[in-house]
Amino acid sequence: MLKQKSEDGFTLLELMVAMAVGLIVMGAIASLFKTGMNSAMIVTQRAETQQNMRAAIDLMVKDISMAGAGLPSGGIQLPIGGGATAARFGCDQTGTCHVPTSTYPNSNYMYGIIPGFSNGVEGGASIPAAPAPAVNDSITVIYCDYNFPLWEYNVTFPLGPNGTQINLTPNGTFLPAPPLPNATGGIQQGDLILINGTNGVTAVGEATNVSATSITFANTDPLNMNWSGATHTNNIYSLSGGAGYAYPPPAGTTQGTAYRLFAVTYYLTVPGAGQAPRLMRQVNGLTPVPVADDLINLQFAYDVYNSTTSVLDANQANPLGAAESPNLIQKINLVVMGQSIITGGNQAQSMFLATDVSARNMAFRNSYQ
Repeated sequence: MLKQKSEDGFTLLELMVAMAVGLIVMGAIASLFKTGMNSAMIVTQRAETQQNMRAAIDLMVKDISMAGAGLPSGGIQLPIGGGATAARFGCDQTGTCHVPTSTYPNSNYMYGIIPGFSNGVEGGASIPAAPAPAVNDSITVIYCDYNFPLWEYNVTFPLGPNGTQINLTPNGTFLPAPPLPNATGGIQQGDLILINGTNGVTAVGEATNVSATSITFANTDPLNMNWSGATHTNNIYSLSGGAGYAYPPPAGTTQGTAYRLFAVTYYLTVPGAGQAPRLMRQVNGLTPVPVADDLINLQFAYDVYNSTTSVLDANQANPLGAAESPNLIQKINLVVMGQSIITGGNQAQSMFLATDVSARNMAFRNSYQ
């Protein structure tokens, strides 16, 4: 009989071992791929979070560094007495105020910086992701806008002193002529106008109507700035030589120089529908705009010169609560905390970013304007 020739092949045991080894290798490759994907996601989350925080800090630093620019040394007393109520910041034209405490401190006084300790979340909403103790601050900085040349106009009061309107005539010494007050990028309803009167009085009013030749400051404005009946010489009515004031300027003569003020408030808001908190920027009496998303903590501390001890009180979280004057703030230290879009699992990221800003304009007034 012919002998059957055997053929080489794999036994069942060899096949099982090979399959087991292959599965182990494939599992290792899959695990390595998953780890790489997770690492890439974490890096992306961190980059996006850092980008949000840097955008927020860059804009805040720009505004804070200008705090006090163009204001009189020591700040401005806003209208008091005669039925005047506390002026407001952080509010829009609908009367909605976006920070829990929105009135000027120390008997209605406008400083270049107004600290807002534990006053930083709209409506007092809670942010559970914020680290304990959950303190969120706001900050309001006030400075003159030197981009729109309102000072290139002569300011007069029409038809006698009523303190509710100023007329604007271009000053011929400035060439070319300034843009119209109501031009694009010009004065808007809700803007704050600072007037340095030729009688030595400085006053602030809220524009309630703007035309090509005038600005109106009607009473009962949303920010409570326009009080013609205030009993102290710190309103626009006192600039006009109104009844009871010793300064009656001749009709039609220049009665002051005007500037637009920026009162900028930064705070956090928690939108509805489960959206993450975001940083908001609100200017004068205008509608607030978002600056950066996914910010869960905003804190400020201040280095304040102590006029009693002649030393610097560093990192004061609440200068007003410590009875220290905002006029003596030398430096602002700020910290923001961002949270990644993914808020659960091992891909969630939270991180801090900190910087400090010198308040170089707090005791400076631009003598070239």
